[in-house]
Amino acid sequence: QVRVVESGGGLVQPGGSLRLSCAASGIIVSVSAMGWYRQAPGNGRELVATVSSAGSTNYADSVKGRFTISRDNAKNTMYLQMNSLKPEDTAVYYCKAHFRWQDYWGQGTQVTVSS
Repeated sequence: QVRVVESGGGLVQPGGSLRLSCAASGIIVSVSAMGWYRQAPGNGRELVATVSSAGSTNYADSVKGRFTISRDNAKNTMYLQMNSLKPEDTAVYYCKAHFRWQDYWGQGTQVTVSS
């Protein structure tokens, strides 16, 4: 059974940092296309960052230079390091894994940026 579980969200002040984790089981992260998405209240789900099975990364313009996506194949885990956080980064952040032609989503973790 495939499980994708996010963690690391929370409340942080503007300018602060958080690191999100996405732990996967039942799939192999190193051969999967992985990504982070987010959804703010009243908005649709949007792409934040992706990493391909080959290691290529892609970022939304709004997070370039502030967020870094990475993965630890030995731990079968993906990360999102978020620096210089802004109030507009407030959202539920979701992890997605694309493995063997199937998409698997986590349940989401809340990130709130507020003073």
